[in-house]
Amino acid sequence: MSDAQADEVDASAAPLIEHLAELRRRLIWSVLAFTVAMLVCFTVWNPIFNFLTRPICAALGDRGQDCGLVLIKLQEGFFVAISISFLGGFALSFPVIGYQMWRFVAPGLYKSERGAFLPFLIASPAMFALGAAFAYFIILPMAFSFFLGFQQGPLLPVPPDGAAPGGPALAEAGIVFQGSVQEYLGLTIKFILAFGLCFQLPVLLTLMGKAGLISAASLKRMRRYAIVGILVLAALATPPDVISQVVLFVVVYGLYEVSIFLVARIEKLREARLRAEGLWVDDEEDQAEPDEAPK
Repeated sequence: MSDAQADEVDASAAPLIEHLAELRRRLIWSVLAFTVAMLVCFTVWNPIFNFLTRPICAALGDRGQDCGLVLIKLQEGFFVAISISFLGGFALSFPVIGYQMWRFVAPGLYKSERGAFLPFLIASPAMFALGAAFAYFIILPMAFSFFLGFQQGPLLPVPPDGAAPGGPALAEAGIVFQGSVQEYLGLTIKFILAFGLCFQLPVLLTLMGKAGLISAASLKRMRRYAIVGILVLAALATPPDVISQVVLFVVVYGLYEVSIFLVARIEKLREARLRAEGLWVDDEEDQAEPDEAPK
């Protein structure tokens, strides 16, 4: 390898090292923010858990039952605290993590691209929080009410020995909810995460429309398939009662229609900008007739 080629390789390696050093610095700040937030949540995991148990306590209270969860395993309480600290730490540190990600990718974007990407960075956590709130305040109460409906009681007394046929009714086997702390927390978090991710649909489709990967026309053509997919999602992400499934379908399909509107709006703005710059070309079919073949 000549000296000129060696200098060229060294020059190309220098920016890569700088990018890796920048990535390392951003990751360190993100990990530190997450660690601090996780420690803070660990000190207050009890109030967070009490907040997450309000839906089940309300559902049990409507049936005149005491609200109580049990520890099936000795270490279960510790792992519940760790799970709450992990999720709470990520939620608290997400603004810092998102800012560090933005600072890493922003230098490689044009000013117009930075202005287009930043709203999506803000809208994503906002829509996730909206979906989580929807799951917590609407879906979870309906789901827990449905599940608790499979309890059986009150218990009938056991007849005395030697009771004559046709005497007191036989005792029924009681079915009473005694939920595991870890199992309940896992189910609740599953619902919250699922709905938070479902509410990312407008952000994802609008970002794809901004990048030119999809169009409003293609989303309209895919509407029938989207309806089937949303129905399947509603059947899998909710308990098997019609009310919660219909609610989820209506909400997610509404978000799909909102996505079509947003993508169409982006296309109109792009067309107006390109027309003003004289760069817009209308798609027209070539209607010129072919030349006649020589006789």
